[in-house]
Amino acid sequence: MAKKSVAFLLSSLLSVLGCSGGGAGLTPEQAFWNWFQKNDDDLFDFEKDRERIFDRLSTEIHKVDPNLTFEFGPKENGRREFTISADGIRKSFPAVEKLYASAPPLPRWKLQKFRQRREPSDISFRGVRVVANNVKVSALRQGEKADIAVFIPGYSEAARETYMGIAFLFLDQALGEYDVETRIGEIRIEDTSKAPPKACPLRELPVRFDELFATK
Repeated sequence: MAKKSVAFLLSSLLSVLGCSGGGAGLTPEQAFWNWFQKNDDDLFDFEKDRERIFDRLSTEIHKVDPNLTFEFGPKENGRREFTISADGIRKSFPAVEKLYASAPPLPRWKLQKFRQRREPSDISFRGVRVVANNVKVSALRQGEKADIAVFIPGYSEAARETYMGIAFLFLDQALGEYDVETRIGEIRIEDTSKAPPKACPLRELPVRFDELFATK
């Protein structure tokens, strides 16, 4: 039998047995975590070759869903945080949940789904810089969601799109990705000069926001 025919038969047999490519029969989520485990050391010490490792990681996580992204936390007590995010795109939230739920035991990693709340920091966006401590907010519950007003110094209607982007970034920091996308209704932007007396500093928003939903 010709070598070409033998090779073809062997390839067909491996395919039938599920052996070709080493990943046949795996879900995209399983394939991702297999890759993650094989590259655990590089990922844990990604600072050694950040660009290359982040490019590879982006390629692999996009095989699960093209909207997924990630964040790393600092090393703490021999562990590192790894966050799976939908980048604020609601339709990809199920993909985050599914990938998170399918993760194997990873002793050196603390997995998080969706970007978590953190202390708001100053933001520079499209040439505009806003100091977080100068931002005020107010929240009003409307049914299952809350309408938010964000009061930013220097706001102008002409640059509304830029300031709206800044407001979203601040809210993402203060409330986390999940709450921003699922529990916020209308978002209004105004200059700080229009903030009502009951408006609070941005850093106090998480407590105020949670109080709104503490009781029905």
